[in-house]
Amino acid sequence: MAVPKRRVSKTRAAKRRTHYKIKLARPVKDKDGTWKMPHRVNPTTGEYRS
Repeated sequence: MAVPKRRVSKTRAAKRRTHYKIKLARPVKDKDGTWKMPHRVNPTTGEYRS
């Protein structure tokens, strides 16, 4: 089993974690021209298209 030789500093660990971000979902234009969030039911037509 791999064990680190030295303790990782708080700063170094925080620098590594800066890349663990949640990306916000962008609204997409549906075929009828309305905007909706991806993977959701279209509020106007009631259709589901991902």
